[in-house]
Amino acid sequence: MLMTIASTTGHGGQRTAAATNGAAAGIADVASLAGVSQSTVSNVLNHRERVASDTIERVERAIAMLGYVPNGAARSLAAGRSRSIGLVLSDLGNSLFVDIARGAERAAEEHGLSLLVANADGRLDREDRYVDLFTESRVLGTLLTLNDESHYRALSARRTRGTVLTLLNFHADAAAFCSAYFDNEAGGRLATRHLLDTGRSRLVFVGGPSALQPVADRREGFRRALAAAGIRPVDELSPEGINRADGWQVGRALAVRVAAGEIDGVVAASDLLAAGIVQAFTESTGIGVPDRVGVIGYDNNQAAWDAPIPISTISQPGAELGYAGVGLLLEDLDSGEHEHRAVRLEPSLVVRRSTGR
Repeated sequence: MLMTIASTTGHGGQRTAAATNGAAAGIADVASLAGVSQSTVSNVLNHRERVASDTIERVERAIAMLGYVPNGAARSLAAGRSRSIGLVLSDLGNSLFVDIARGAERAAEEHGLSLLVANADGRLDREDRYVDLFTESRVLGTLLTLNDESHYRALSARRTRGTVLTLLNFHADAAAFCSAYFDNEAGGRLATRHLLDTGRSRLVFVGGPSALQPVADRREGFRRALAAAGIRPVDELSPEGINRADGWQVGRALAVRVAAGEIDGVVAASDLLAAGIVQAFTESTGIGVPDRVGVIGYDNNQAAWDAPIPISTISQPGAELGYAGVGLLLEDLDSGEHEHRAVRLEPSLVVRRSTGR
């Protein structure tokens, strides 16, 4: 949020009350001590080329004597924009988005910029509010992770708010935005092909809701891999969410079908779903994983590697995505005739115990 500095103007070149009673010095105190106007102090801070060298020396000496710390937000307003980039994440509880933030931070540091991070928890109202907040704070631009098509339509319809916006984890219309995204369809094919390669052929896909673009793309990859192998899917299930509890409920329902030999492999749209499914299979029904059924997840987050039965998964290069997003945003800023473009990153297979034979 923006913060301003309140101060009391001094008189006759004397230090003001704010500077003498222990309160933090303000720009008026600096101006008074240096014997210049407040606008001159502002120019020294933001537009030094407009100020004579001897005046700069006087102002800087006053700043040092008073211990004045410029208000970064106020300086951003004076200069027109800040040296910061905003990043609105969908879910900080998912380590993928932490990786995205780390990659964006590394790219920002390389350009002498700061990264401001907000967590929207997948809520449209928070996504909208944080984009507005960053715009009001005069950030250079905002990176926004999305996965819901309806959220994209709602936000893009209001993008006349004067900010450069780059989308992450979502393949957007290149005519409107730059975007960096993962090839989730390729990831769905990769996960399915892995189960087929382990000798399994009675497969089910678990992932929802279908409004989530990554889930829809992973489901399409599942279908295409099976079609290429000449195999029909046993089923496709769409729970309300992609969390562990959703997976546990689905796993309880699937256990009977696994025990009957109807299913021998599960492709889950997230690691949390996969972890819940494996938990339901092993703890409640005694179905062996991977002996009776193989389970593969998606994201390669902590739910996959820290489970009692480590879960095979599809890994996404989150840090690379965040790094690429900053590059796209800066391209957009630096180009007067900018042509939006999309950067696609490829996932990779991580094999663990849940699909081993």
